[in-house]
Amino acid sequence: MANQISSEISNSGGLAGVCMMSNTWRDEQPPSFINFISTFLNAISFRLSFVTIPPDFIFNCGGSLVAFVFLTNWDCTNVSPIFGRIQKLRSQFMHLYVVITLATKEQNESFVQSYFKFGMKLGKPTFVPVRDMEMGFEKIVKIAHSLGECKRQDAKTKLKSERKQVVQGMDVFLKVVTSIPGIDSHDAHALNQAIGSIGALAKASEEYILENTDLSAEKAEVVFRFFRDPKFYLCPKITGQN
Repeated sequence: MANQISSEISNSGGLAGVCMMSNTWRDEQPPSFINFISTFLNAISFRLSFVTIPPDFIFNCGGSLVAFVFLTNWDCTNVSPIFGRIQKLRSQFMHLYVVITLATKEQNESFVQSYFKFGMKLGKPTFVPVRDMEMGFEKIVKIAHSLGECKRQDAKTKLKSERKQVVQGMDVFLKVVTSIPGIDSHDAHALNQAIGSIGALAKASEEYILENTDLSAEKAEVVFRFFRDPKFYLCPKITGQN
């Protein structure tokens, strides 16, 4: 399983992260299981830290923080504190998952009855029943990695959208400015670099345009008049003339 997740991380562009484990939770587990976790995380390039935190785990994967409660030994006789703790953590973390090891039929029936008895809402938080502890931790890593990858994809989509807006804004700027009589594409690019927007250009003085671009005094005056003289900017631009 570690090799599979490691492959998925490599295919996603090396997205890894940090795993923070609760000191209290660690001290309640068999040392062999802690060694399993450490080896597993090392194999997929996750850094493990032992800290004092309210949930059992917090993963930072691709900038996405995910908290986990990991119940490795479901106690059928003492479930009230478990759900009380989960309710409290649910209000503290946007992304909270509860992974529960249910090795016997009795434990599974006890969990189902308790889930509805304590008024839990489906998906708030999400509960993930597993057969054994190793499977449970593998599920935790997969969930953390998946959420981190989703956030990375969202960030890429947002970046593409922002780039598209910049390009579209540049196109509009060039179309408007090159519609000014006597102003060509080179002049428009110079004005865009120096001033940056139609709104700012409309407020710029002749002196500012001259000081910050290579436009001639005549062209600077034309640009200045274009945004202030209705008779001037309502006149059609005559093209095709030398």
